[in-house]
Amino acid sequence: MKLVRVALDVPLPRLFDYLAPDANPCDIGLRTSVPFGSGNKVGIVLNVTESTDQPVAKLKEVHALLRDMPALPSSFLAMCEFCAKYYQAPIGEVMAFALPPMLRRGKLPKARKTTPDLTRQNVVATPAKVDGGRKTSGQSVPTVGLPPLLVAQAAAVDAILNSRGFCAFLLHGVTGSGKTEVYLRAIASVLERGGQALMLVPEIALTPQLQARVAARFPYAHIVSAHSGVPDAARARGFLDGLEGYADIVLGTRLSIFMPLPRLQLIVVDEEHDASFKQQEGLRYSARDLAIWRAHQLDIPVVLGSATPALESFFHAHSGRYNLLELPQRAVAEHLPQVRTVDTRREKLQDGLSQALIDALTLRLERGEQSLIFLNRRGYAPVLSCPPCGWVSRCHRCAANLVVHLADKRLRCHHCGFEAMIPRNCPSCGNVDLQPFGRGTQRLENILAERFPKARISRIDRDSASTPKKWQALLDAIHAGDVDILVGTQMLAKGHDFPKLTLVGAIGADAALFAADFRAPERLFAQLMQVGGRSGRADLPGQVLIQTDYPDHALYQALEDGDYGRFARVLLAERQIAGFPPYSFQALLRAEARTVEDSLAFLAIARKAALTIADPRVTIYDPVPMKMQRLMTLERAQLLVESTNRPALQAFLSKWMETIYSQRKVGGLRWHLDVDPLEI
Repeated sequence: MKLVRVALDVPLPRLFDYLAPDANPCDIGLRTSVPFGSGNKVGIVLNVTESTDQPVAKLKEVHALLRDMPALPSSFLAMCEFCAKYYQAPIGEVMAFALPPMLRRGKLPKARKTTPDLTRQNVVATPAKVDGGRKTSGQSVPTVGLPPLLVAQAAAVDAILNSRGFCAFLLHGVTGSGKTEVYLRAIASVLERGGQALMLVPEIALTPQLQARVAARFPYAHIVSAHSGVPDAARARGFLDGLEGYADIVLGTRLSIFMPLPRLQLIVVDEEHDASFKQQEGLRYSARDLAIWRAHQLDIPVVLGSATPALESFFHAHSGRYNLLELPQRAVAEHLPQVRTVDTRREKLQDGLSQALIDALTLRLERGEQSLIFLNRRGYAPVLSCPPCGWVSRCHRCAANLVVHLADKRLRCHHCGFEAMIPRNCPSCGNVDLQPFGRGTQRLENILAERFPKARISRIDRDSASTPKKWQALLDAIHAGDVDILVGTQMLAKGHDFPKLTLVGAIGADAALFAADFRAPERLFAQLMQVGGRSGRADLPGQVLIQTDYPDHALYQALEDGDYGRFARVLLAERQIAGFPPYSFQALLRAEARTVEDSLAFLAIARKAALTIADPRVTIYDPVPMKMQRLMTLERAQLLVESTNRPALQAFLSKWMETIYSQRKVGGLRWHLDVDPLEI
């Protein structure tokens, strides 16, 4: 009697047994269509066996073992199993998440209807193999016409290429120091050896320009782009190209870490500090951390690159766990931009702009150079208010204000998406003189247009660049010199080279200095250094002006000196005293229900269960409402657990999750566990 154990996309941490008379051990990793409940599901075969702890008479037979594509390799299954175990997620949900939607549904893209040669994956590891006129490895890699390397770049390339087996590198380079060139040289060596390379970037917006640069460098390589913006069929084809060994280079966002690549020899994580590498919904995994685990599993090098490394990565590099590679100078421009704080305590601002910033903008306009004003707050104003009665535009679904979008005459919630027309008069007292309070990018755009009527001003945020076509049109206009002043959010903070941009002005940044989130100063420093790095990247010198009421703050002092290491050490000292990561490891159990009482009651029961199994090395805190308590009409609460010992925390979480899955839930209540959370 042959049976298969199948991982299904259901919120239960278990496998399901089915009869499969024609199954054999080679079928592990195949997709299979099975009956489930009153319908059908597609799952992944994880085991072929002849025994079961279920009553055989109740077992159903699989509909089909889907042999129309190669079985998923053991390395892919092992990564999914690790991910499920570490992040305490059902294995079936992890595997369903890792597959493109089309393959998850049991389908193949049209171009793949014919059955592939399943022996293909056993031969692609040999160099210079050609299939159907398309090279799969052993590429003729360009060696002439390449930009000369600085001494530090050459040393970094040599260190990566001379590494043997697993090695984690932190490539810490100032903005514009040529980190991408280091990546490309390392990838070239991988292709010459017949290997595959995986390069992760934090945002979809950065993928097309990077892909164009990589394609120009490696014209004979088969490059696959992998991110959520790729159409279903193309995403499935890319996945299969990786699985069957056709892909030479995979460029993608966090989900590309699951791409099966049988010849993988190098993983690169660019902007490794970026929070976008942590999935915040569903399976809450860190692609950066999985990249390190995968490199260790395959015994290959992984390169983490950043101008402002995550504090955890900085800590590991300076404690010897990672190899530190430093690029202290720019590769093209001779000097880093001059950073200066503008003390706004003793100056009456003009529509939020200091005289120093106005003068600097005027000078760039006279010179025909470009400027960027950074304000990480989109919309016209954060809130609409009624001064006589105190009414403010609040979202009825969230514990947040509705943002004024004057161009559309709409109020919008940036958390749940709720929209409403801007009222003609106050809903509370009838007053018609409603006032927008604060500034967003739309209002700043208007202010600059009034002050500099001849300037060509362009706003870049998620409203103006809502589609890839609009985003590309804006970038083309900037590169063509058709824009004098850019007004932008963090969309412009990284990955862009604008040769004529010589001034960056940052306003409204002080709020992050005193945020409740202990990671906020780290993120602010990264944002300001990244956006400041957009200036002076070519032959023209750059300048960064930061308006602040706290010019003596350690963060701004370190920015002025261009010394990330100094500020990182300040933060590490503070975190060591407080017992925060990287000196501890955390997990958050979050619950959301119709009432906050229901959420807190669920967490109270979970805490009681936790105390019965707790390791003395694990601290269990009380449940509390979340910082944003209401989101999309649901009331949210959280429970933090923490330990200075990661294995102890993991062992505790495994036992704890068993009790929570068996717990009876209140109707409408949802919960999830976030391991290594970025926000508390």
